[in-house]
Amino acid sequence: MIRRQRHGRWAATLALALSIAPPAALADGAAHLSVFASDDADDTSTLETGLTLDYRFEDVERYRGIKLERLDIRPLGGERWRDHRAYYRFADYNDHWLWNGQVGTDGDTVVGNANFVRGGRVRQEYFVERDVLETPRGVEGLHHTFLGASFDLPLGEGERQQLTTLVGVQDFTGSNIRAHLRASYIATVVPEWGLSAQLRTRAFHNSTPGEYDYYSPRWFAEAVPVLQVRRFHKRWMYSAALGWGWQRNSGADVREARLVEAAVTSPRTGRDWYFRATASYSNTPTGAGQSYGYRQLMLELVRPF
Repeated sequence: MIRRQRHGRWAATLALALSIAPPAALADGAAHLSVFASDDADDTSTLETGLTLDYRFEDVERYRGIKLERLDIRPLGGERWRDHRAYYRFADYNDHWLWNGQVGTDGDTVVGNANFVRGGRVRQEYFVERDVLETPRGVEGLHHTFLGASFDLPLGEGERQQLTTLVGVQDFTGSNIRAHLRASYIATVVPEWGLSAQLRTRAFHNSTPGEYDYYSPRWFAEAVPVLQVRRFHKRWMYSAALGWGWQRNSGADVREARLVEAAVTSPRTGRDWYFRATASYSNTPTGAGQSYGYRQLMLELVRPF
């Protein structure tokens, strides 16, 4: 197994994060366990395991804490490589904005993400993400940075229709810049069933296609009609979605696009247990992977103390 960690920098980040945590606040903290697993059609698998100790925790939208994470990647069924990370985590809100994120290092470069959300009739979200590439050459320290914004625009009366748009720019190690554009139209069909009909579209363009070993045609476009059901039972949320459509990239013919999604989320009730699980299948290329045809599973468990 190949290991990428740089123990000196990793330890320094952990020490800094711990120095921020006031010991007296641990009485109002929480412990988290998170697991993310995925594999694709080319036998590339990823397992991301995180353990978090929040020294301040009021609810799932207001906390401060330290997260330790291990990332195991096996590209193309070959030799597995491993990355260790340490993060400072945060989330908070005021009357107009909600923000959250995690900032840390794997000992080689800065990794993490941050989101800033403004509510209201037109919901706004601004985000930045930075991580290593999940490919054979990712072990060399290749990374990407994604900066973007999304907007939820209600349409018509009664807020039963919505248009969601996203624009973003992704900067890869080397000279490739990827421009993203996404839009989704959502219409509530049967409110009492929680049934909606959607059209999800996305496209991106690479300035330097094929520069490294991640999926990077000159351009890619996709359109997927989707049916989604979202129901609540005893304040738990359950959802499922099924979609079939079309996709195409430069130098290739039109092919099918498919997706299946399922999720369950517990109530967000302040200082109580919180659980979330999602599972999905899609053959849409990811932003930092090598191929397409993905199965994903995500689990998150939070226990305040």
